[in-house]
Amino acid sequence: MLARGYLSGLILYTLVGISLAGTYTTGLMILSERYPRERRGMVSGLFVASTSFGFALSLILSGIAMPIGGYRLAFMVTGSGPLIAAVVIWITLANTPVSIAPRKKEQKFTKEVLGNKPAMLLINGYTCHNWELQGMRSWIPAFLFSALALRGIDNLNAAGFGAYITAGFHLTALLASYSMGSLSDRLGRDRVLFTLAAMSTICSFVLGWIVAWHILVVVAIGLIYAFTTLGDSPVLSAALTEAMEPSYLGAAFGLRSLIGFGAGALAPLVFGAVLDWTNPGEAGSVAYASWGWAFSTLGLAGTGAVWAAYRFAGLKKTLL
Repeated sequence: MLARGYLSGLILYTLVGISLAGTYTTGLMILSERYPRERRGMVSGLFVASTSFGFALSLILSGIAMPIGGYRLAFMVTGSGPLIAAVVIWITLANTPVSIAPRKKEQKFTKEVLGNKPAMLLINGYTCHNWELQGMRSWIPAFLFSALALRGIDNLNAAGFGAYITAGFHLTALLASYSMGSLSDRLGRDRVLFTLAAMSTICSFVLGWIVAWHILVVVAIGLIYAFTTLGDSPVLSAALTEAMEPSYLGAAFGLRSLIGFGAGALAPLVFGAVLDWTNPGEAGSVAYASWGWAFSTLGLAGTGAVWAAYRFAGLKKTLL
């Protein structure tokens, strides 16, 4: 309601980002305190799944609202979500005891967090995971638009269909969060992390090169991609709560958010730069034809997540 241009929109959008990051990490901490280890994967999965549901719902509601009242109505409808959430959270936390773990004098950030090898591997894995995830989320609508537009579909319909397919990807991620979080309670965090990281990395290296293939094949690979890129998010969170002392869990989550969200902010920029570089002479083009190298920048980060999961599994076996 207050945005009047690029600068005001950027400032307000930054405030949204700060708010989202602040509620995400603290919410995970509260849940980890209230649930035992054998159920943390499941409950973390539900928490992350709710985020994916919100993404999908916002796209669907925006698609309905925009033809009726333009982008202003779309923002008013989707902006009502956080207002409702604030009321629900206020009521919930008013009756929820939240303890604060005291720190001992000998405990230091450098030792408890930076010197904690399993925790640092998980933070590194999350950073690579977030680079891949946020790069994919930011560019998948444009990629789907290009895939449809290159087949002769007019721009308006290509944008609309692309938005609905993207909403479907978010719903797939919803299922991934809950199912993979629950599965990690049964099979172990390390196995699920490694498998998902490997599959999402393969998708990163493949998807961009098949933009001209049959749209059903593109969507099928995209669904697998959406499932695997987000499926390890609750597993990484649950594993970090288990690797840290409670008194430094907030600090560990804070460091993870700083590095991970920072990587997530840079990923779309690098992706876009590579996309322009590998499509020479197409500046201003409605749909780019070459996406393989841009998606490969996400695959490189995915490779880092695979390495971190592999090292974490080996370190876990050594400690046991």
